[in-house]
Amino acid sequence: MKKTRNTADAKTAYRLYDGGGGEIGYQDMLDSCVRSNVILFGEIHEHLLVHRLQLQVTQDLVRIRKGGLVLGAEMLESDNQLIVDEYLAGLITHEHLMGEAKVWDNYEADYRPLVDVAKENGLRFIATNIPRRYASLVARAGMKALERLSGEARQAIAPLPIPLDLDAPGYRHAMEIGRAHGAHMDAENFVAAQAVKDATMAYFILKNREPKDLFIHYNGSYHSDSGGGICWYLKRYDPEIKVTAISSVSKDTPGFDEQYRGLADIVLVVPAAPERDGSG
Repeated sequence: MKKTRNTADAKTAYRLYDGGGGEIGYQDMLDSCVRSNVILFGEIHEHLLVHRLQLQVTQDLVRIRKGGLVLGAEMLESDNQLIVDEYLAGLITHEHLMGEAKVWDNYEADYRPLVDVAKENGLRFIATNIPRRYASLVARAGMKALERLSGEARQAIAPLPIPLDLDAPGYRHAMEIGRAHGAHMDAENFVAAQAVKDATMAYFILKNREPKDLFIHYNGSYHSDSGGGICWYLKRYDPEIKVTAISSVSKDTPGFDEQYRGLADIVLVVPAAPERDGSG
């Protein structure tokens, strides 16, 4: 893909900015990504343009890196890694993967293309997220409930005890959401359930990354905004790790709003999600 000029007359549906609001081009974003150890590509789930850009960035990084690239995603759970590996190795079909892994409803349209980039180029694709049953356990009974899991079950989550800082970026807002649910759940447990996802994704990113690898990870923007979530845990587990966080935001008119300042290293501004035309 040629460098995109983000000027007023640029024929592009998105704009790219650095964390301070300076407009940058597509090649600038790629250059930042290549200098990193980990890319956290924060998406708007099911936004067609964001998913297309994820695929383009991934294909370009494959071309640039010529190896030493690892892919991974929130959208696949760690206890399904064997199934993913068997698919990548050509041992099972796509239908078996769809039938036996806990894939999202939009997997076929939005995430299969990324997994297939890994398959076609002999790359690893890591299922990083905590099994949802364990996140649900934490939401109901708190972080301490994970200690009741068997040793085998604990292989699917970050090592215990998992640190929880309620003042980490994003978690105070999550606490407010939890309080809004009132009697339906404990607010701290609600945040803890988010934290075990973030910590587990960070753990499996680091566990599956060799020193010279570039790991590109796809996750909802809220899992890495403002240096929180996955980013916070990556830095906690490895203070020297170089992370480039991309955050996707949607707005009716193009441009950088003050509320985006510091949201990520790169802010991707896209219009409201277009209707899908059925072509993927």
